[in-house]
Amino acid sequence: MTEIIDALRAALLVFDVRSVIDIVLVAAITYWLLTLIAGTTAEALVRGIGLVLVIGFFVSGALGLTVLGWLLRSMIPALLVAIPILFQPELRRVLEEIGRAGGIVGAPTRAPGQRAIEIIAEAAGRLAERNWGALIILERRLPLGEYANTGIRIDGALSVEFLLSIFYPHSPLHDGAVIVRGDRVVAAGTVLPLAETLETGHQFGTRHRAGIGITQKSDALSIIVSEETGQISIANNGRLVRNFDEQKLRRVLPLLYRSAVADALPQQLLRRFLPRLMPSAS
Repeated sequence: MTEIIDALRAALLVFDVRSVIDIVLVAAITYWLLTLIAGTTAEALVRGIGLVLVIGFFVSGALGLTVLGWLLRSMIPALLVAIPILFQPELRRVLEEIGRAGGIVGAPTRAPGQRAIEIIAEAAGRLAERNWGALIILERRLPLGEYANTGIRIDGALSVEFLLSIFYPHSPLHDGAVIVRGDRVVAAGTVLPLAETLETGHQFGTRHRAGIGITQKSDALSIIVSEETGQISIANNGRLVRNFDEQKLRRVLPLLYRSAVADALPQQLLRRFLPRLMPSAS
């Protein structure tokens, strides 16, 4: 008991302000990393690896199992090599988050003008009336070139008729997504990543999952028109808000682009502001 007290006293003697800052920074970084993998397959992997190491070291120490302790200690360097492979999607997401934060000052938002917003809102309304499924991606700070390369490069002027022709049910491009940069259509028929997790009990098809998925991988906005119901939805930062119409889109899209901290306030905007502005949204 005396030895434990002496050890604690010695530890407190070297505990200063720098130690507090060090602990707080490590705790904050650890918490941030855990929030990034929350709800993904990486969460189960981390939990499994942690349990194996904790239980293994406890058993080897309690029972004096030298070989087991050596094996667990030898696994740690191997895990450092395996982590980039096992957690490749999550590490990419972390680097994208860091790059997004570092580019807030230098990278302007690729916001469409008022005319482009009017065109997108009108096109979405007309698509909804006809029950034509559509997926329109609005690029912001992070470029979507890698996803544009999966479809047909267009670089055409944005217009209602152009969007309607792309999403016409018999068009060869209607099943893919359209990427809009500013006032121009960059590509059509693009393939997007599907959502890794859905924080809702609703069942969505591939179009909705792709619309949500691209907002999990980037800071883009997705406008989704359901082929089954004609319902218009907006996805932002991995979250989906439904029950829009043309007039609501005209009001909401400028607000999403106008915010100087749009990347830092997606949850408050979608959870608090939009439901108040549009009581029918859910």
